[in-house]
Amino acid sequence: MRRRRIIMALGAVTLARPVRAQDWPQHPVRILVGFPPGGFTDILARVIAPRLQERFGQPFVVENRPGAAGIIAAEAVAKAPPDGLMLLLAHPTAIAIAPALSQRLPYDGMAAFTPVTLLAQQPHVLLVKGDAPWRSLAELVEDARRRPGMLTYASSGVGSVQHVQGELFAAAAGIELVHVPYRGSGPTMTDLAAGNVSMVIDGVAVSAPLVESGRLRVLATSAARRLPRYPDLPTLAESGLEGVVPGSWFGLLAPAGTPPAIVQALARAATEALPTPEVARAMERASAEPGGLSPEEFAAFVRAEDARYRALAARTRISMD
Repeated sequence: MRRRRIIMALGAVTLARPVRAQDWPQHPVRILVGFPPGGFTDILARVIAPRLQERFGQPFVVENRPGAAGIIAAEAVAKAPPDGLMLLLAHPTAIAIAPALSQRLPYDGMAAFTPVTLLAQQPHVLLVKGDAPWRSLAELVEDARRRPGMLTYASSGVGSVQHVQGELFAAAAGIELVHVPYRGSGPTMTDLAAGNVSMVIDGVAVSAPLVESGRLRVLATSAARRLPRYPDLPTLAESGLEGVVPGSWFGLLAPAGTPPAIVQALARAATEALPTPEVARAMERASAEPGGLSPEEFAAFVRAEDARYRALAARTRISMD
């Protein structure tokens, strides 16, 4: 009996021993993306993963789990063991927007995750079909005012950044638009180019190839300032439409309780990956600004985003319930 107690005590000591960064990972790491392939969340995960694999010597596998505007993937990570073997390529929809717009979320956006680092911030642009009749933002708004409820806008799902932007744009312009939710940016671009929806406000990365081919046309940017990629493109604010969220951010999150040593090691490795040629090219194509915040700085950033969207929810009728 005494021998058994000693063995159990030794086992407890072993289990309680802190995880050291140099011992991690001993198994492949999964990075969950809450959207289908093609959007910038997926693109960023797939250029970052090989850099992390090189750094840590284990596969970093990108796994797409689309649905519910990223909430399905976020829930999986929130409920995963805090061993650093499942991460989330986070997007504001599931982390800051959904907690503000829904009372039925299956996790707490602030308490369920450990912030690792901010990877990027991407501006969004207002897009229409390449041969659409509107040559300018003013023409689009004028048509929408003349035909209330006849024009549609696409988003990556109910409660997504694109949904919020569309509602804020309609409110600022004094127009009535019909919301058409999809499962991610890739499908929205396909249907917009096919003429199945009237417009969308979405990222540069997913839209640029279709803009360059003439299948889509950009009318404005929701960013705070003009984009170097489109220097002649006006901002919504310049056009008198204030208050539209400028774009999206992207970062790495781990489950709450992940050992600080792992979090710090991941943050350093991800930050060091940002200026590498492959990642830098993806950032440039998206007109994105690289991040590189420490875990503590990223935690403060996420708290500020949570406050921003809770304030927005209080003054709008947007809801996910």
